[in-house]
Amino acid sequence: MPSTFAFGDVLFSLFTFLILLLLLRRFAWGPIVEQMKKRENHISNEIETAENHRQEAEKYLEEQRVEMEKAREEAQSIIETSRKTAQEQSKEIIRESHEEANRMKDNALADITREREQAVEALRAQVGQLSVLIATKIIEKELDEEEQEKLIQEYVQESGGRL
Repeated sequence: MPSTFAFGDVLFSLFTFLILLLLLRRFAWGPIVEQMKKRENHISNEIETAENHRQEAEKYLEEQRVEMEKAREEAQSIIETSRKTAQEQSKEIIRESHEEANRMKDNALADITREREQAVEALRAQVGQLSVLIATKIIEKELDEEEQEKLIQEYVQESGGRL
């Protein structure tokens, strides 16, 4: 069978195809391209928004890290200050305790001195009373002057040695 090539059919098909392309370009391709551009813009805006959110999140995270570091430093400072204050208070308490102990020791020494002086005074009073008793006995025995003087000297020497 002979093959016949129909040039008219090809032209008709080509013409129909071109008309279809023009119709598609005018009524379909423009709206599709416009829709694609809208979609591209929307996606671009979403990516830009997401990038902005990511940058804000990173900025916020860095701010939080800085704040956390400040809080750590402040806490360390408070702990250090508390430790120093406790040491100073401890030293002050020890110093006050030493002062109180020295004060108590000084008071005790003063009390001992005062009591010793009172004991000496009491002893002197007793010596005085004994002297009166001796004098009374001397008078009762009617000793002569020489014996009285000797007796008084012996008593004074004995009493003076103990005072």
